[in-house]
Amino acid sequence: MQQQNFKNHTRFVPLYHYVLFSILLATLIGSVVNLCHCSCSGLYSASLLCALTIAGILVAWYARAFALKAQDRAIRAEENLRHFAATGKLLPIGLRMSQIIALRFASDEEWQGLIQKAISENLSSKEIKQQIKYWKADNNRV
Repeated sequence: MQQQNFKNHTRFVPLYHYVLFSILLATLIGSVVNLCHCSCSGLYSASLLCALTIAGILVAWYARAFALKAQDRAIRAEENLRHFAATGKLLPIGLRMSQIIALRFASDEEWQGLIQKAISENLSSKEIKQQIKYWKADNNRV
């Protein structure tokens, strides 16, 4: 497995991110066109097809959103435990969730300094990740 760093840490699942959403978009366009061109006798089935396509888009969207929210909660708990083990205190309240997510990639040696810098300079998650010198890989994310 390639060593993780700032340039390659994002994860895309082609079948989910590209194929599924392309199929759903094509189905939505086709179902709307079908609904616009249907006769009165086919209105029910055309409306049903359109509604089911919209439902499929919502299911796909929320399946990803709910998984990311659960992952964010796990990351917050892990980083709180990491901070507590290192300092005996919980993470500072001034950290935003996006900053905590970015800080999880920092090695233990530079982690404390980056926490203080993130709070004092209000760094974005991208800025935090760019300042990490010794990347701690997260290969278990979804």
